[in-house]
Amino acid sequence: MLLFVGGIELFVTLLFGTMKTSGAYKDALTKARADSAVVQALGSPIKEGFFVSGSVNVSGSSGDADLSIPISGPNGKATVYVKATKSMGEWQFQELAVQVKQTGERIDLLAGSVP
Repeated sequence: MLLFVGGIELFVTLLFGTMKTSGAYKDALTKARADSAVVQALGSPIKEGFFVSGSVNVSGSSGDADLSIPISGPNGKATVYVKATKSMGEWQFQELAVQVKQTGERIDLLAGSVP
């Protein structure tokens, strides 16, 4: 029984670890932490949650990501929603937004950015 539970724990850790090491995940968190509206809503520091959901598929220099990343700060919790594609080794976001749980506010992290 312990071996079975240990195997499941290892699988879950590897699964979440793979998503968390992707460039899409890292870039999305960096943008969320740097956004003044997100910092104002959640406070600082902003920490990532453990249970990331979605998928990341990478094959060489191309791929795609569709993620939901839980984050929190001293003032509340939120989710970062990510849709991105990787082409020629670089991630490009099609959608990147933070949904604040307490207020329901949706903060578009791509507003005003140049594609």
